[in-house]
Amino acid sequence: MNVPHWIEVDGRRTRVRVAGDPDRPPILLLHGIGRSLEDWASQFRLLAASHRVIALDIPGFGFSARLREPSSLEVFAHGVARTLDALGENRPVHLVGNSLGGAVAMRLLVAAPERVASLTLVDSAGFGSEVTPLLRLLAVPGLGRLVAAHTTRAGARMLERTIYADPALATEARIEHALAIAEQPDPGSVTYEIARALATWRGVRSRWRSELLAAVAGHPRPTLLMWGDRDRVLPSHQLCAASHLIPHARTHLFAGIGHAPQMECPNEFAELVTEFVGSLTEAGTQRG
Repeated sequence: MNVPHWIEVDGRRTRVRVAGDPDRPPILLLHGIGRSLEDWASQFRLLAASHRVIALDIPGFGFSARLREPSSLEVFAHGVARTLDALGENRPVHLVGNSLGGAVAMRLLVAAPERVASLTLVDSAGFGSEVTPLLRLLAVPGLGRLVAAHTTRAGARMLERTIYADPALATEARIEHALAIAEQPDPGSVTYEIARALATWRGVRSRWRSELLAAVAGHPRPTLLMWGDRDRVLPSHQLCAASHLIPHARTHLFAGIGHAPQMECPNEFAELVTEFVGSLTEAGTQRG
């Protein structure tokens, strides 16, 4: 069903979108903090011709209900895995994660390596301490909770404009969507919890990053690292750090693009993902 809809996952309402031939190789798309599966809207048209494409609102974000446990990468990865189970997708998936979604993708690899065929990490969390002050503010005790729970139109507009190199992409429709998410019962508390778990007002914590990347190194998978050179959320020099930490990875730097290249240059993004995943599928067929 190529429209967003809800399914039950362990009794919890979860919003998903699925498109493409179910017999094609599966691609799973994971969004960033405070976002939703709409961040991948243009990719469904471009990727579904050759793949089964799955996106979901990560538990507690978008319009999906949260899990009972305090929010963490482990909790998010568990929710993602259980959503795949509910969809009947038991094959190894090609994970594509943007921002926080990249860290969730890596955590899913560590927790269930048999479920992951490859990683595509897009302006991904986990490779440096620097992050936009807007997100560092969320990690401040007390104040962060207040900010996360009270999204204003001005605040939603500011965050949308931070994401893109081209401010025209921060459309009124996208701002309205952000405000609709903010009205849901869970995103405020979940955003605050994960911001506090992963960062301080100084920046992204180093301990979880080093522990996660050490664990990922124990489960090497074909990896594509992509970044926008005008990213104002996680600066693009973190791509260099990422390429040193995952030395076998392919890399690509988008010129004139911000934090979400899947939205800002969708055609180029889809071509890179399709070529990357296709090369792995072809190699697997030749080995077979």
